[in-house]
Amino acid sequence: MLVFDGGCPFCRHFAELSELRSGIAGLEIRDGRADDLLRLDLARRGYHLRDGAMVLCGDQVLHGDAAIAWLCGRMTPSAPLLQVLAPLLAERRRASRLYPLLLLARRLLLALRRLPLDPDGSPGRWKGLASSHHPN
Repeated sequence: MLVFDGGCPFCRHFAELSELRSGIAGLEIRDGRADDLLRLDLARRGYHLRDGAMVLCGDQVLHGDAAIAWLCGRMTPSAPLLQVLAPLLAERRRASRLYPLLLLARRLLLALRRLPLDPDGSPGRWKGLASSHHPN
């Protein structure tokens, strides 16, 4: 399952591309900003939407750059955006270096839309670019 921030137009567009679903068998896509129960359950486990996208694989949670690298490494894109992003972000080390730029773009888009970075925090709570959580 991919959990993304539906308040961010870039994140939403990336998640909604049909190639994401067709390229990865059984992938479910959920808007973490809209799904309070899922988001709060993940937060109780130490994973916060404010820190980036998440991929849930059974009991394992991949967060931030790990999630994006996992997705991009498995997709077979035909959409132009995914054709550019998938090869760039499929390699974990490269994803680690580029992911903060994606977080910055997300932060700017949310600010333009006057949405908080953290859907569970106060409207004025804008955290810096946080590091990803990686499962052992």
